[in-house]
Amino acid sequence: MTTQFGAESFADNPEPRCPCVLVLDTSSSMSGPPIDQLNAGLQVFRSELLTDSLASKRVEVAVIRFGGTAELVSDFTTVETFNPPRLVAAGGTPMGQAIHQAIDAIQRRKEVYRSNGIQYYRPWVFMITDGGPTDEWQSAAQKVKASEAAKSLIFYSVGVEHADFGTLGQFSDRTTPLKLKGLSFGEMFQWLSSSLKSASASKPGENMSLANPTGPKGWGEVVV
Repeated sequence: MTTQFGAESFADNPEPRCPCVLVLDTSSSMSGPPIDQLNAGLQVFRSELLTDSLASKRVEVAVIRFGGTAELVSDFTTVETFNPPRLVAAGGTPMGQAIHQAIDAIQRRKEVYRSNGIQYYRPWVFMITDGGPTDEWQSAAQKVKASEAAKSLIFYSVGVEHADFGTLGQFSDRTTPLKLKGLSFGEMFQWLSSSLKSASASKPGENMSLANPTGPKGWGEVVV
């Protein structure tokens, strides 16, 4: 029995899957241009991935927003059936809760892949925030680090303007949080889509190199 998702089944599309969870800050401090640019960036992300026929079959996207509460607003689906949610800014920043939800969603999706005989790449968790957590986050950070050590996910964090980079740096032992240059969400999502295209074109478990997001024409910078 195949598991349905979106408008297709694994029987129709047995390609290996490259899952990516977008963990997006929608707290009240994101109001105005930041949330508008984030929403526009999601549209860029989908459009860019759709230009690659292989990535559109292999990359699966889920979205968790955290503002007031953390919520899975779009469960895993291939890009062809991914409809970017319209995000609204409100509330605090329950980052720890959102990360726990992301890791739980990945675990559930892996179980679905296994039960349907579908190969998969190491999942990505890609978090964007303009602040710091307003909930208990230490256990979430420990869970990310343990998952990285077990090679069960890849974690990236991006800080917007006044993000708490000291805290963000404690979520991963393997990646450094990057600061978004201005509100370059479009460029950032272009980089992410390009990186996922490269990942989905490789063999599961194969090492790959990604374009440097902090170069002269990049969208990010390292906070020192």
